[in-house]
Amino acid sequence: MKKYIVSVLALVLALSLAFAGSSYSQATAKGSNIMEFGTMVGVPVPYTGATNAIRGVPGGGLPWAISSASGELKSSGKLDITVRGLVLAAGPNAGKNPITSFRAIVSCLSKDADGNPTTANVSTGLFPADQKGNSEIEATVSLPRPCIAPIIFVTSPTGAWFAATGQ
Repeated sequence: MKKYIVSVLALVLALSLAFAGSSYSQATAKGSNIMEFGTMVGVPVPYTGATNAIRGVPGGGLPWAISSASGELKSSGKLDITVRGLVLAAGPNAGKNPITSFRAIVSCLSKDADGNPTTANVSTGLFPADQKGNSEIEATVSLPRPCIAPIIFVTSPTGAWFAATGQ
């Protein structure tokens, strides 16, 4: 599992570097998809808590598992995520979701007003989640231009991530 996570992070970095020098007009064309996904990974032990935050987003305090997830992010900022079975993977509540609401964070590599590289994290409002870890997140977020190598997190109401996917 550790090798898998390192490989995913290396892939995200490689894609970020590949896109950094290219034009972003295609990725930001009105109504086009920036990203479609059919899977997410629950937060594993090494990424729980703030110690190994990803792009400034800390992991949940315990490991989480997810049965399935799918969604899309459009260049307009429209975000749709279907989450099924996002539950604690350890502890006394393993197999259950003790959180009544999820939110999503979209993290992009971008640039500041001076053209310097930066990370921009934009968050949705809260969406109901049941004890089985099911939720439908439908929101529009204000994406930075450009939005390179997006990572989408499903988080707690306070912003600790429970599941993630990215390019």
